[in-house]
Amino acid sequence: MTVSSAVPLLRVRELGVTHDGETTPAPASVSFDITPGEVVLLLGPSGSGKSTLTLALNGLLPQAVPATVTGSIEVDGLDTQTTPVAELSTRVGMVFQDPDAQLVTGTLLDEVAFGPENLRMPVAEVLARAEEALRRVGLWERRRENPDRLSGGGRQRLAIACALAMGSPLLVLDEPTANLDPAGIEEVYGALAELVTAGDRAILLVEHNLDAAVAFVDRVVVLDHDGFVAADGPVDDVLRGRAEDLHAMGVWLPVSTIAALRLRRAGFALEPLPLTPDELREALDAEPAPISRSLSERATSESKRAEPASSATRVITVRNLTLRRGRTEVLHGVDLDVLRGSFVAIVGANGAGKTSLIQALAGVVSPPKGTVHVDGLDVGRADARTLSSRIGFVFQNPEHQFIAHTVFDEIAHGLRRQHLPDDEVRTRTESLLTRFGLVAKADSHPFLLSGGQKRRLSVGTALVAGAPVLVLDEPTFGQDRARADELLSLLSELNAEGTTIVVVTHDMQLVTDYADHTVVLADGRVLAEGPTADLFADDALIARAGLRPPPLRRALRGVRNHPELSRIARLADLPELSRIARLADLPEAPEPTPTSRSQFRTDAVETTRSHPPRAIDPELRTRSAPTATHPPAPHASGGAA
Repeated sequence: MTVSSAVPLLRVRELGVTHDGETTPAPASVSFDITPGEVVLLLGPSGSGKSTLTLALNGLLPQAVPATVTGSIEVDGLDTQTTPVAELSTRVGMVFQDPDAQLVTGTLLDEVAFGPENLRMPVAEVLARAEEALRRVGLWERRRENPDRLSGGGRQRLAIACALAMGSPLLVLDEPTANLDPAGIEEVYGALAELVTAGDRAILLVEHNLDAAVAFVDRVVVLDHDGFVAADGPVDDVLRGRAEDLHAMGVWLPVSTIAALRLRRAGFALEPLPLTPDELREALDAEPAPISRSLSERATSESKRAEPASSATRVITVRNLTLRRGRTEVLHGVDLDVLRGSFVAIVGANGAGKTSLIQALAGVVSPPKGTVHVDGLDVGRADARTLSSRIGFVFQNPEHQFIAHTVFDEIAHGLRRQHLPDDEVRTRTESLLTRFGLVAKADSHPFLLSGGQKRRLSVGTALVAGAPVLVLDEPTFGQDRARADELLSLLSELNAEGTTIVVVTHDMQLVTDYADHTVVLADGRVLAEGPTADLFADDALIARAGLRPPPLRRALRGVRNHPELSRIARLADLPELSRIARLADLPEAPEPTPTSRSQFRTDAVETTRSHPPRAIDPELRTRSAPTATHPPAPHASGGAA
């Protein structure tokens, strides 16, 4: 892409923002420019002020959200602190972290048309913009539906369509793919790639899923823990040249880059540092085996995370669960068992019924009586207090479960309901706040936390009751890498101590790294379930479910010069060369078809045009055990991207 040398479209100078009730600015002092045609990725640890910065770009902060703002922002020559938000909306199109915060009408078509209508555009142009935007995100065929009927990922695509319809020269997206399945992510980035090819618009992107974003962006701006600019430069200079620094800071990196850093410690050179699965595979094939340690060691047994023993008791049983939302049946005769002490991932495309299923398990949505039992309790007959002692639930949107006015009281509420002494409540609350890095926010209102901090608080509120089952909907949404690792390590510790963990996620690397058992949903039915490694060895199943293999598996399958690596799918297994050596005799997996980084935008555009969402094969809409083509990969804890 050719980046314009014209006057910057966005000019940020020494921007500092302090929310009402807070004393520390986040961001503290940020300066950078964006010119037409640029795609800029904004990175930083949770709490550094990324989302706050985006809210300031179109004047919502401080004009609608009270805050003290220092420094200045100009968009297309307009001062965002003094120009009305309505006028700024024609220059800055916003897609928030939470799509529900910006959806207001009764149909998808009305929602997308709402913005252009308020600009008093001719009807024909309004309808043309709305149709084009909805087609770009794959929602045109559902244009007459209510937005409430969409899945979380569907609502995010709708929010992107609303921003596209405004035609603003600067598009600001705050984690736009956080709730999307892999196919949806490809569609969104395909649409965005097509949007910026003309070179007259710019995009500022806040994103944790760098595996999807890295080939799309031109430049990276990094904020540090204190809200200052730590790096600003081209993708290669920042993500390759400063990868070790960013990793230490707790910022997300592409999975292939994290893998390469681990392999470097094991003796591989890997120069330049890979950013994509294709680059990692090519780099491994271009160098000899590391000589610093021997690969000839053999051990008597291979370490892997085992499933709970077959004799383990069932802690959750689901029998013939059919669930309706309004007039729509979203689950159809689901049967499912979850063994006590297991770590289960529930995956599937947007709209597959994942959130509906776990909400029925936790009683958030009341299931028909007799269909769901948790620890012997009939969820359809149980009261909320009794149910909370058996199963804790963490919502996809953390704000949906906050009830107190301070972070401290939010955690303490569950303990006070148990009638514990005040001293014990304070001690346990402070311990949990420390564990989740929220001590400094103890007196803040939960709604004033960053997205990542809200997520950690929501997990903390679910943990305090000590229920034997913990269910989480997208647990790493809004988290920086360090906090995601910390959270997942905590979940692993709880799991090792006997707590049953059930997560819904679109992060396939997270599933591979942590879950011993996986359930695949499609069209409201269980498509398949079984050991995680077995499921991800079945490429046909993964493709038909609308999913994608984890990034590390895509990178290492088919490594010709190092076939001993081809069976590794989990990040934490990489540095242990003695374990790698034990895999040397395993058969090499087939090599996936590569897509070069330089061709990403062109390919993404063509994918959007020629590959609309596909229906699940009806023959797979029955519960069946997957057929494993290879022995399962070893398991151990590791971070996910």
